Amino acid sequence: MKFCSQCGQSVSLEIPNGDNRRRYICKHCGKIHYENPRIVAGCVPVHEGRILLCKRAIEPRYGYWTVPAGFMELDENLPEAAARETWEEAQAIVELGPLFAVVDVKRARQVHIFFDAIMAEPIFGAGDETLETRLFHPEEIPWQDIAFESVRIALEEHLNNRKLENPGVGLFTAPRTGVA
Repeated sequence: MKFCSQCGQSVSLEIPNGDNRRRYICKHCGKIHYENPRIVAGCVPVHEGRILLCKRAIEPRYGYWTVPAGFMELDENLPEAAARETWEEAQAIVELGPLFAVVDVKRARQVHIFFDAIMAEPIFGAGDETLETRLFHPEEIPWQDIAFESVRIALEEHLNNRKLENPGVGLFTAPRTGVA
């Protein structure tokens, strides 16, 4: 950051009084510019035991597989963000279940949040950011071609939760938190 978004003057990077982290501060108007992690919301869509994955058509990790996920927008909540991203990337309509994984991706300054999801019908396609979409049985998941560690964590946790579930009880056991 070079300029203050409030007044347009130059900013400097220093620790404000009473704080413990370096922040961009405008000496002209006094505005402190906080940088916080961005939220990525996604889901693991399932139809009849198969998991929907998307092959990325964008960098980073072009050509690698992921679950539908992306940045949360202003004026939407987490489930709305996860459902919207699923539609945009996989052209699939899902019914979201419980949140089951939260992964801190510190190096990217992001927090990834994943929900279980059910696809009532196997209707899906490739959105603008997707080369291909496909339903995988758990044993077919291309683990060596998974795009991100956070997605690997989400898929593993989803599969672990399925092993623990009881008939008639949802997929949810407890949110997993981790650092990728």
